Amino acid sequence: MSDILVLYYSHRSSVREMAQWIARGVEEIQGANARLRTVPRVNSAIEDTELSVPSSGPPYCELRDLEECIGLAFGSPTRFGNMAAPRKHFWDGTSDLWLKGTLAGKPAALFTSTPSLHGGQETTLVSMMLPLLHHGMLIVGLPYTERDLFDTRSGGTPYGATHVYGLASDRPFDDAERTLCRSLGRRLASMALKLAQ
Repeated sequence: MSDILVLYYSHRSSVREMAQWIARGVEEIQGANARLRTVPRVNSAIEDTELSVPSSGPPYCELRDLEECIGLAFGSPTRFGNMAAPRKHFWDGTSDLWLKGTLAGKPAALFTSTPSLHGGQETTLVSMMLPLLHHGMLIVGLPYTERDLFDTRSGGTPYGATHVYGLASDRPFDDAERTLCRSLGRRLASMALKLAQ
């Protein structure tokens, strides 16, 4: 099996649930395996992070997870139209991989969630592309052949999968959002396996 790293940070639960739907899509492709990883929160001292081992859920990502994967799905909640600080903090620690070109040529896909339709979904996805492009990764989006991009009244963009979770974090995923997450996982896994040959 070839691993697709599904790497995310989730403050509440919506990005974590998106990661699970994307992982399900990855595993629908024969020969692909989803490796779920997260990153710890950071506090106001920035350098001090949470415990090195999470008490539940996926383990924290290590650089070797990036080295070993053949593709990456990268998720974060939106923070003022940008990725959350823990995600940025993680990427700031990957310069050794950048110097070696470890991620160059590997495909990557993006996902995010916001409380409202106007919460910066697309700008967050574009901001998340920047470190990936610096690493030489190839961006995989959602083409308009995915009919749910035309029909959705909630999340979903050509830049990646999105979810609108509501101001009280009480809006469940709708069918289009779940379908687009799975589609993104399948598309990423298919591309990664082709490029890895």
